[in-house]
Amino acid sequence: QVQLVESGGGLVQPGGSLRLSCAASGSIRSINAMGWHRQAPGKERELVAVYTSDSITIYADSVKGRFTISRDNAKNTVYLQMNSLKPEDTAIYFCIMNVYGVDYWGRGTLITVSS
Repeated sequence: QVQLVESGGGLVQPGGSLRLSCAASGSIRSINAMGWHRQAPGKERELVAVYTSDSITIYADSVKGRFTISRDNAKNTVYLQMNSLKPEDTAIYFCIMNVYGVDYWGRGTLITVSS
């Protein structure tokens, strides 16, 4: 069984920065894609960023230039560095990892961008 645990959420002022982490535990030899999604109040869950096993990164247009996804395969961990945060970035952020063809989700961590 694979479990994902996110950390790094919280309250931040507009223009501020936060770094999210998501670590996977369990019987894991390798992880394919790692990524982040988010769900804002009253909206559907949406893709934020993906880091594939081929080292390709994909970002939502709304976060390009502000967010950076990275991964540490030795630690089975994915990160999301978020800069220049805006109130519209307020959401629950979920990490996702594809292990042996199965998608696993974290429980989510709340990011609130407000003054």
